[in-house]
Amino acid sequence: MSISAHFYSDAPVFHGLERPEKGTIVGYAAIIDKLGLNIPIQKPVALICNQNKSFETEDWRVFPPSYLPEDNEKLSRIEALYKHLVFSLKYEGVNLLVFSALTRYFSEEELYELTDIEPTGQYSRRIWFFLEWIMEKEIPQKKALTKKSYVPAIDSNLQFAINGTKSKRHLVINNLPGTPYFCPLIRRTAKLEFSQADLEKKKTEYLKGIRKDIIQRASSFLLLKDSKASFTIEGESPPSKRAARWGQAIGQAGTKDLSEDEFVRLQQVVIENSRFVEMGFRKKGGFIGEHDRTTGAPIPDHISAKPDDLPKLIKGLLATNQLLLENDFAAVMAAAKIAFGFVFIHPFVDGNGRIHRYIIHHLLAKKKFSQQGVIFPVSASILDHIDDYRKILEDYSHPLLDHIDWAQTPDNNVQVMNDTLDYYRFFDITKQTEFLYDCVNDTIDNIIPQEIQYLTAYDAFKRWLDDEYEMPDKMVALLVRFLEQNGGKLSKRALEKEFVNLKAEEVREIEETFRELFMES
Repeated sequence: MSISAHFYSDAPVFHGLERPEKGTIVGYAAIIDKLGLNIPIQKPVALICNQNKSFETEDWRVFPPSYLPEDNEKLSRIEALYKHLVFSLKYEGVNLLVFSALTRYFSEEELYELTDIEPTGQYSRRIWFFLEWIMEKEIPQKKALTKKSYVPAIDSNLQFAINGTKSKRHLVINNLPGTPYFCPLIRRTAKLEFSQADLEKKKTEYLKGIRKDIIQRASSFLLLKDSKASFTIEGESPPSKRAARWGQAIGQAGTKDLSEDEFVRLQQVVIENSRFVEMGFRKKGGFIGEHDRTTGAPIPDHISAKPDDLPKLIKGLLATNQLLLENDFAAVMAAAKIAFGFVFIHPFVDGNGRIHRYIIHHLLAKKKFSQQGVIFPVSASILDHIDDYRKILEDYSHPLLDHIDWAQTPDNNVQVMNDTLDYYRFFDITKQTEFLYDCVNDTIDNIIPQEIQYLTAYDAFKRWLDDEYEMPDKMVALLVRFLEQNGGKLSKRALEKEFVNLKAEEVREIEETFRELFMES
């Protein structure tokens, strides 16, 4: 490596990451590092190994020496940048955060120079398209092309894309799964490829052979369970009436289109008592975290989008939502993009988390993923995997904290001082999508079957009790609750009060039948 190379880095520890092998850091990470761009390093980082090795970890993707992009003193900085961008587009996919940063870092003349190195080449055209798409204006010196075949903006072998529309100026198919004000991207990973194929097989099979009335009752129970779980995730224990009210809202997911007014309506459903909450879209800064117990100073884990940026971001999110609905984009992926994007933006003072999980229900229903009217109780699965949920939220939020300049306000809130719009419109959402696939799979494999199994056992137990004892429905429900609470046996208190009329032999028979149906199946 030439010491006068523009972008190469051979730092043994790179932005807190220890190199797995000796070699040269290239691509997007090298560009961010050498230009000092105020954006997070996206993992995995590309490393050209000194030896002939090729492998991937969570933090690194290692390439053999033959992949090293040209970067030496014979090239200008713009030419070297182009070489690294070509490498990145070939092997890392598209990083819109980097392209957006380049539009601010370089002058119009330098951007023209960058896009004119191989003016009709596919990588030059793609770079040109991304820059103008983000800026929402043309580079004046660039003239429309006429004689080349179209190339896709996103390489669908590296990242998930939509069918797209043709950009005649660039001769590029715009298959970006988003809009200029909201376009998170998802990398193709082995886990996502497997999850998507596996889920396609399951979703048409898992409810076959089950009575429709059982499915409908299971869905009703699961709605309430999901509603309670969504509150529990937020650290709340709402009264049953409030949980049922939010459950009813979840049950309507997919029936109303998402809009600014719909988000406000959902917040009003979530926040029943608004005396102490500023309702509607935030007019001040926001953060998730704690306050110092002595000074009251904010200690953020996540800093929300600036209030001035909310109109653009919400319009962008809603436009992307519509784009994904109109295209053949996988339901779980669409749900991950819109729902996690919403909670990262955090447009409200309170209620964001529950609305975020509502959006998952909404997209799954709108994309006709849910079968026979069953609302997926993803909040119940998230609650079962709460540590993983927190980790994937922090995976987005924590790297941003080093790039957000904020000041404490008199009311111990945060005021963001720098431009942070890009952090909430362009980001990688692969890990969050993988997590959501895990939750949907868990719902199909465990949560829904367990509920259906329980209701089937309950019906069988109720029929047996009705035949043997003509027991009223309310007493059956009470009996089941007592048996569940005491490991399949009636407590001394229950035998002395509510079920005092049962004989010892009848008690033994009831307990044995309960265990056979509920605990041994």
